[in-house]
Amino acid sequence: MYLGCVGETWEWSAAAIGRAVAAGEVSAREVIEGCLARIDAVDPAVNAITIRFGEALAEADRVDERVRSGEPLGPLAGVPFTVKENIDVAGYATTHGVPHFRDAVAAADAPPVRRLRAAGAIPVGHSNMPDLALAGNTTVSRLFGETRNPWGAIRSPGGTSGGDGAAVAAGMVALGLGNDSGGSVRLPAMFCGVAALKPSYGGIAQDHRVGGAEPSLASQLFAVDGPIARTIEDLELAFDVLAGPDPADPRTVPRHPGEPWARRVALCADPAGLGVDPQVRGELERAAAALADAGYAVEEAEPPQLAEALTAYGTLISTEFGLRWPSIRRLLTDESAQHMELTMARRPPAGVEEYLAASAARFGAMRAWDEFARRYPLVLGPVYARRPFDVDPFDADQGLQAMLAMRLCTATTCVGVPAVAVPTGVVDGQPLGVQLAGPRHREDVCLAAAREIEARLPVPTPVRTPSVAAP
Repeated sequence: MYLGCVGETWEWSAAAIGRAVAAGEVSAREVIEGCLARIDAVDPAVNAITIRFGEALAEADRVDERVRSGEPLGPLAGVPFTVKENIDVAGYATTHGVPHFRDAVAAADAPPVRRLRAAGAIPVGHSNMPDLALAGNTTVSRLFGETRNPWGAIRSPGGTSGGDGAAVAAGMVALGLGNDSGGSVRLPAMFCGVAALKPSYGGIAQDHRVGGAEPSLASQLFAVDGPIARTIEDLELAFDVLAGPDPADPRTVPRHPGEPWARRVALCADPAGLGVDPQVRGELERAAAALADAGYAVEEAEPPQLAEALTAYGTLISTEFGLRWPSIRRLLTDESAQHMELTMARRPPAGVEEYLAASAARFGAMRAWDEFARRYPLVLGPVYARRPFDVDPFDADQGLQAMLAMRLCTATTCVGVPAVAVPTGVVDGQPLGVQLAGPRHREDVCLAAAREIEARLPVPTPVRTPSVAAP
């Protein structure tokens, strides 16, 4: 028995692993060996890990040597984590899931990988994602195939960080490092019954160059790296390590001082009035009751200018992708191109004037959200307004339903505020959950409220025996 932990090490939280390794109660090698054995046991069915990093055990030995020598260790000592296929890990290809980049070996770690390593965490492998991260509801890549949801009620673990979500939920790792440009860590968290943090714009240093090319404006503004974990405490530890300025990323800002905020929550059950599944609404009401029990004042209210934010996001994304689509399209299959083609069909690429108007509308929506946050520092709403379902990539109606179901994720991404996805229950074998969005650069406000929900509505993970759905 280690510091109150029960079960095998692959079942432990990141916080528990870090404490036990630092105290010498368990070695980092034991933790990583247990992690690799767990991957052997369950990943053939789940297919979350695309490649294992051969240095993981050697890194564990170096952590153990630091423990023996009395050197200071970070809070994530010995914690195994996965890294999405579009985030650089030195010495390994950053494939983005497509054959074109299968030999694009990274010369250095991306900033968040570097920071996690410095805190004692150990990367054990890359995790699967859809081709070029262009399929929001699934995780299927040309290079590595399909990742399955370890709960088994549906096949999809969500996307686009579905490999990390599935690996964390199945106990293969304690942390996953993914990214989110409209729900891509929050959706896998909901589908897989775990938790995730989408930080504010500028909250975490990152490097999203593809093939050495700098990202265009929308890709700079919307995509943010963020952690996936089984507990809110683990998200807090990971964010403490990842946050803050970094010379590698000029967008990053210092952590905001923790000044108090009113414990007031806007319950936005049906963003923009486009409909919400009764089961999802039920989970939102349970989460609202949990927050009320914790002393929060909860009122039904909707942030302003959601429609404007959604339109601005769509215009900026479709215009920038439209300009580059011929070169991007040749890297994709028909299935992986479908999501972006549907997006551009709904909102064709804009001209210069409309593009500039969309950038102004985004700024107005940001201003309106910040003003709304003065009264309601927290917004409680759905990650996904529908019950999770498997999407046929060739069914345009299903694709549209999936995109609309993620609309609060899209809006919060557009205005650049933080959001935490937290599970709330399991209905007919499928996890469900909610998200909490907060004031800009106040991830702590979201995480504190998510802790209260987690304490009152626990969802058991990891899934001990993954049971994936049939085709």
